[in-house]
Amino acid sequence: MTLNLNEMIAKTHTTPLGNIHYWVSGSIKPELPTLVLLPGLTADHKLFDKQVETFEDRFNLFVWDAPGHGASRPFNLSFDMKQKTVWLNEILQKEGISKVVFIGQSMGGYVSQMYAELFPERVAGFISIDSAPLQRKYLSKAEIWMLKHCEPMYIMFPWKLLIETGSKGVATSQYGQDLMREMMLSYDKESYVRLAGHGYRMLAEAVELNLPYKLSCPVLLICGTKDKAGSSKRYNKAWSNAEGYRLEWIEGAGHNSNTDLPEQINKLIENFILEVTTDK
Repeated sequence: MTLNLNEMIAKTHTTPLGNIHYWVSGSIKPELPTLVLLPGLTADHKLFDKQVETFEDRFNLFVWDAPGHGASRPFNLSFDMKQKTVWLNEILQKEGISKVVFIGQSMGGYVSQMYAELFPERVAGFISIDSAPLQRKYLSKAEIWMLKHCEPMYIMFPWKLLIETGSKGVATSQYGQDLMREMMLSYDKESYVRLAGHGYRMLAEAVELNLPYKLSCPVLLICGTKDKAGSSKRYNKAWSNAEGYRLEWIEGAGHNSNTDLPEQINKLIENFILEVTTDK
């Protein structure tokens, strides 16, 4: 399974800790919005294969292998979420990308919120796919502690069991499970566990910064009804109720809901883009 990149160009951004690989539309049309597709922790650009296939001829697109993920290896895992977001901004500015609508799945949704905190004027909209809020008020001390100590628990699991539970735990469709398995198998156990541990610690530290993380742009929350990742469903309910954000439940989809029911997700994305880009 490979990403349909017919209309996109592979590029590299150099940082002191490693190179970031990303793909961008061959010709950025300034009159069109740019969809910035940010995969979740341990997933790579292939997570958005079905979205690229649908939208590459209609919008400007950007998708990356986040630092330490996929082709963006080797990478020194000593960065925090702020630094990761600054690198993302450097890339977008280098590409002359504006009118940005972030579509972040899980960890990608957290990075989107950090971006909106640091560079609010550059964000035209945010779609959260099976992610959760970064605001400190939503997480208990115990939940933050758990995020910081995931790595030792992962180490105890045999690699085959991690792959089995990891792929079946995030998706309900055969396509989604096979795709996650493929992405996991691009790592060995040691590198996978190290990457996951770093990601969860980075998330906990971003929450502990206790920044406002207030979104001044239009927001759409999407969550699968079969999402078993942590407390994702509970967080989304609380997030929607507290902030008034629209929440769309995807019946039967798991944590990677955009791979389980891509047509439904793509329709929601399309409608959201039309809403935020229509002249008022």
